[in-house]
Amino acid sequence: MAAPRVLLLLSGRPESVSFAQSVCGLLGAGPGLGPWPTHCSLKRGQLILSDRPFPEASTRLPIQRPSFCPFAALALQPLAPKAKQPLNRGVDLGVAVLLQSSDQTVLLTRRTRTLRISPNLWVPPGECSGYKGEQTWGLLDGGLRELWEESGLQLPKDRFSWVPLGLWESAYPPRLSWGFPKYHHIVLYLLVISQESQQQLQAQIQPNPGEVNALMWLRPDVAAAVAATEDGTETAGFLHQNLPPSELAIQLEEDGGARPVLLPMSTLLQTTPTTAEDKERVSTGTKFALRLWLQYLGR
Repeated sequence: MAAPRVLLLLSGRPESVSFAQSVCGLLGAGPGLGPWPTHCSLKRGQLILSDRPFPEASTRLPIQRPSFCPFAALALQPLAPKAKQPLNRGVDLGVAVLLQSSDQTVLLTRRTRTLRISPNLWVPPGECSGYKGEQTWGLLDGGLRELWEESGLQLPKDRFSWVPLGLWESAYPPRLSWGFPKYHHIVLYLLVISQESQQQLQAQIQPNPGEVNALMWLRPDVAAAVAATEDGTETAGFLHQNLPPSELAIQLEEDGGARPVLLPMSTLLQTTPTTAEDKERVSTGTKFALRLWLQYLGR
């Protein structure tokens, strides 16, 4: 078995996490939605998390899981079928880049319907990558590589700054009602702040059609409405009455071209269905990242 990607320090002792365990739960997450502050360090491709300071901790970040997290639900079902639980598997590590233009918009991409994980979802580039087979990788380098692989964007080293935003416990399928989860990730969201405008960045984008079939740039007011739609609630419509009925997106065509389309605002405010329907929507983890981005702008 490969070395675990996610390791916890519980009462100062290192412990690996099995696939079906909730990382947030092991860190002492309470009954609320969070987020919960966690101390973390990245060393040789391994993410180390702790609910208390430790010598190697390089930063402190919020961690959160959805209210319907299947691993939290499994913790309440001690007789869950063990045959469904993957053997010798831990929790994978992913990275996602929330790219901000100089005029304060952020890039989201829509995953193609043919992908095994989270098809048809709007996410930042790079979500849920496992980095299997790598001995070590730089946090920023990994995120920028994912950005390049999915969008074709290569940012000049002297033309951006960056900061880690937070951690998200991700599962797919996202609900037990969809079936037993097949994938379990901790996703690190990085905010990368470019010195180039949305128009300048858009002119350089060459999306990978195997992973991305559309893209869009969100303004802070629209991002706030999207971030307010926690799954299971419908609050954004009341909070933002002045939003336009649709947002402009760029959709890839089968012939390799691209065309502008108007995406209904109701699609962006869609929540995770209770049954396994392939509805186009913004992922719950992305909503969490957008909330963190808006908090960063507020500071």
